[in-house]
Amino acid sequence: MIRSVRTITAASYLAMLFLGVGNSLVGSAARDIGLSATQIGIMLAIQSVGLTITVVLAGALSDTHSKARILFLGSLLLGGSFMAFYLFPGFWPNLVVMALIGAGGGAYEGVTDAMLFDLHEARAGFHININHLFVTLGSATIALYLLFLQMRWRAAVVQSGLAVLALAVIFALVILPAARRGQARLGLKLRAIARSRLIAVLFLCAILSVGVELTTMGILSTFLAELRGYATLTAKLGLVVFLAGVAGGRLLIGTLVPPHRVFRSILILFALSSATFALLFLVDLGPLTLPAAFLAGVTLSSQLPLILTYAGTSFREMTGTVLGAVKVGIPIGGILVPLLISAMTSTASFGIALAILPAGMLVGLLLLMLAGREASPAARALA
Repeated sequence: MIRSVRTITAASYLAMLFLGVGNSLVGSAARDIGLSATQIGIMLAIQSVGLTITVVLAGALSDTHSKARILFLGSLLLGGSFMAFYLFPGFWPNLVVMALIGAGGGAYEGVTDAMLFDLHEARAGFHININHLFVTLGSATIALYLLFLQMRWRAAVVQSGLAVLALAVIFALVILPAARRGQARLGLKLRAIARSRLIAVLFLCAILSVGVELTTMGILSTFLAELRGYATLTAKLGLVVFLAGVAGGRLLIGTLVPPHRVFRSILILFALSSATFALLFLVDLGPLTLPAAFLAGVTLSSQLPLILTYAGTSFREMTGTVLGAVKVGIPIGGILVPLLISAMTSTASFGIALAILPAGMLVGLLLLMLAGREASPAARALA
């Protein structure tokens, strides 16, 4: 049996790595599969439906059931789904597989952060930041790997599936402390969340930030190939460049931002993202397109971790409940923004639909500016 805190923490990081692989799978393999922009949007949305359902269920169950058992079941689901992805051709059957990939990843998203809180209560923020960094690393890993495999892309997906099944064995052997049996006055906390304009704004900003990130991961290679004339290999490299910006920015910004500047930093990042995404997708920058993709990744990188940090520190008396409420926006963003892109592409054009991404960042900025005066006393102290 496995009781080592280091081993369990490493298993959590690996789980989030494969969550990242699942997030970037469609975007990385779309050109090799032959998916259109509309099909990409539908697949990403269906994947997020599975993620949404499982995040809610897994998060609720983790308070009263074994977190390791939930992660074991999620690993079986994700590993099997990876191995089934395009095992048989056809767009519609593989939508079901994408929903299952989302569901398996949802178990990881819904449980690993809570598990790290139990294991590292004094340094939970640091470990959760690293946990989400591994999502980005996973997305970059599958994108880079597929650059070399090209038409043999399914080999990478099958190998990922086998690795996740091996991870399931580890979670089956993990023994964690007994789960906490609920919280006092939970109903009061939920009512407080429902009344808070600040939480509503942070929830909406999480939707926008995650939606823009996942959509960019899904369509960037197609955008570079179809609208900027890049070769297939170079277009795939563009996704790696964007993810490198996300990873580097998450490390750098997460280290540099002091606790009393979190809200201001979120405002700055949304403002910068509005500009960089507009330049990337709406202006033909020629040879500067890939550097613009890197900068877009940097400005987007720490938005979600800082939103979660600000939510938790603004409501210290109910941090876990508030984080759970805000994180529901993660899968919702992955549903709404790709669907908007898909619908706009069908009714207008792919190029026009891309304006949704910088517009989303601008809406988030305006919401945050309006929420600045609505923060709780604790939140105002951090603003």
